[in-house]
Amino acid sequence: HKSFSMMVQGVTAGILVVGIGGNNGVTLLAGQIANRDKLSWETGPGRVSANWFGCLTQIPPRGIHGGVGFQGRYDGLASADNAVIGGWDIRSTKLGQALYDCRVLEPDLVRQVREEMDGISIMPGVWDPSFIGESQHETALNVVSGEDDSSTRCRLERIRRDIRQWKEKNNVDGHITVIWSASVERPSEAEYKSADELLEAIYDDSNTDDISPSILYAAAAALEGCSFVNGGSQNTLSAAMTSLFEESYRQPDAPSTSPLSKFAPYSSCPAYCLGTDFKAGQTKFKTAAVEYLRALGLSPRVIASSNHLGNNDMLNLTQKKTLDAKMRVKSDIFGPWQEDDLDHKVTVMYTPYIGDEKRDYVEYTSFGFLSSPHTMVTYTRCMDSILCVPLMVDAAIWCDYFVNHNVSPTDAARATAYLFKVPEGGAKGVDPGFFCQMKELEKVMEKASGKEDDVIAMGLSKGIISEEQANALRALSTM
Repeated sequence: HKSFSMMVQGVTAGILVVGIGGNNGVTLLAGQIANRDKLSWETGPGRVSANWFGCLTQIPPRGIHGGVGFQGRYDGLASADNAVIGGWDIRSTKLGQALYDCRVLEPDLVRQVREEMDGISIMPGVWDPSFIGESQHETALNVVSGEDDSSTRCRLERIRRDIRQWKEKNNVDGHITVIWSASVERPSEAEYKSADELLEAIYDDSNTDDISPSILYAAAAALEGCSFVNGGSQNTLSAAMTSLFEESYRQPDAPSTSPLSKFAPYSSCPAYCLGTDFKAGQTKFKTAAVEYLRALGLSPRVIASSNHLGNNDMLNLTQKKTLDAKMRVKSDIFGPWQEDDLDHKVTVMYTPYIGDEKRDYVEYTSFGFLSSPHTMVTYTRCMDSILCVPLMVDAAIWCDYFVNHNVSPTDAARATAYLFKVPEGGAKGVDPGFFCQMKELEKVMEKASGKEDDVIAMGLSKGIISEEQANALRALSTM
């Protein structure tokens, strides 16, 4: 067995997926192999070739005004072809078989990548059956057990050891991003005011706090200097967790009285904590559609939406305890707009026959001139994993770029707000509009690349602004 990687020159970024055997994980792996080997395959309409469509970090700008893609616009933006991918799963199904079973990709492509994917190793997952639906329990045959499962601290240390060994085995010399793509958990009831409190709770073997597996994966990522992306709906991220990722907290040689010292050696390398819940399909278009309605000067009054599909993620949501976590984020996407009169309703349905092909229907009713009603309807069909995987790729590539360009946690969170239903950390309260969020990304990229400073320097050299004005502009850009 092996982890999937390729021989590359220079620095390679790492992507570790929690739930790598799920539809998103195997689609990500298959997509990278297809792009690496420049595969082509037969489809109903004709023969197609591998590409990274949907991944903003991987496609170049196009059109006379540019836009769309970022590859080639900024030096140092990594190619996903060169990333190293691995991960954990509580199921033992070989990854090539899992790709075949999920029926996301065309059979001719699956045939070409299946054997290689079957040889990729899957690390056993840390799990707690109380956090996921009963439908997932029967297949949980690849779980951490024995001494490594004897306490919360032992589970955390097992994840940390997995990260270190995987990094060494695969010669990953770039930044690693851990992505939660496993089943949605029920909300954790554990609350901590600080990183110290969080680490104390994890270290205390007698502690019975309601600490979820996703919290342990996130904390382990921070202690190993890896970024963590919460692609699920659960409440993994908190102020305490965000503090744990701050470099100012994970300083080398923490005093012996600090809870952090109990987890030495730990990494003081920069890392980001991003989320929550990938905004992939219906919700992403909702934010663009309502942004459009508001731009017209209309007053949105009713958004009634439904979506149905039959993948394992939706099966897990048939349990109320996990559905509550999903509905929390789906219903909260317009909060910062403060549309108090907006009646936003969401329904989700599990329909096994549909498989991974999400189908959603949304009706938007607004008040126009003289309160006359304006109604429009959208209907979308697409494989859920085809929508989600580009967000996983972009999240990891952005984290790698931001770390290498000393981007602050707040700027990183604001730049990646477009990826998530409920942006957390420094992105809390950011405008929900998709195009507004893309402007945030553009601003951060200009700043990180130094192009923003180039403009100020040019203004100085041409006598357009004074040194005092330049300093004022630089101070403004850091706020």
